[in-house]
Amino acid sequence: MALLEDKVVLVNGGSQGVGAGIVRAALREGATVAFTGRRAEVGEKLAAETGATFVRADLADPERVRGSVNEVIAAHGRVDSLVNAAGLTSRGSLLDTSPELFDAHIAINLRAPFFAMQAVVAHLVARGAPGTIVNIGSNCAHGGPPFLAPYSASKAGLAALTRNAAHAHRWDRIRINDLNIGWTETEGEDAIQREFHDAGDDWRERAAERLPMGKLGQVDEIADFVVFLLSDRSGVVTGSLIDWDQNVVGTTD
Repeated sequence: MALLEDKVVLVNGGSQGVGAGIVRAALREGATVAFTGRRAEVGEKLAAETGATFVRADLADPERVRGSVNEVIAAHGRVDSLVNAAGLTSRGSLLDTSPELFDAHIAINLRAPFFAMQAVVAHLVARGAPGTIVNIGSNCAHGGPPFLAPYSASKAGLAALTRNAAHAHRWDRIRINDLNIGWTETEGEDAIQREFHDAGDDWRERAAERLPMGKLGQVDEIADFVVFLLSDRSGVVTGSLIDWDQNVVGTTD
């Protein structure tokens, strides 16, 4: 039996990168999948390719966050599982981050997951149904590099939110976990490396040479792990902050 057979899964930020990988993996495992994204052309292309339902939404707007959940419920009758995969990773240090950049990170990386979880959990509680939520966090939640100050702050907030919500709703049988991913090979990361770090076409190969496993994190591997956490095969685990990376937090050479 497929891991997500007869489940309705909503993936926020599912039109590209890690989110799109999760869309594909959840479909492969038997789920009915809906996903959100800002850009209509990108979302509609993935929907046509996979058969998933695309809901256009700017997740910086809390009303659209809640509205997108309601649209999926209207289309498919329910939501059983939620993945918050949308993320803003634009650079900013403590000294050069503007209030606008800080607010943008909080809006996408923390406020959007908060109100998506609020809507989905309220729906599950009203149904008296169990459910699962996975938040895509970052190892930057532990501190992060100087050029990711607002990003790190937002992901640290998401980690605390995950544990708070998991504790609050454990008796509702709603399991909520956070996957703190490390440096991952995506289209968005390629754009970031070129825009902020003057990277050339060989940046992936150069990065791989500096990493213990000889490669960056891979979208399909992350997606498989997320599907496992969404499924009943992950058992009773809730409130876990899982570091999915090849660098070990708290160690030194």
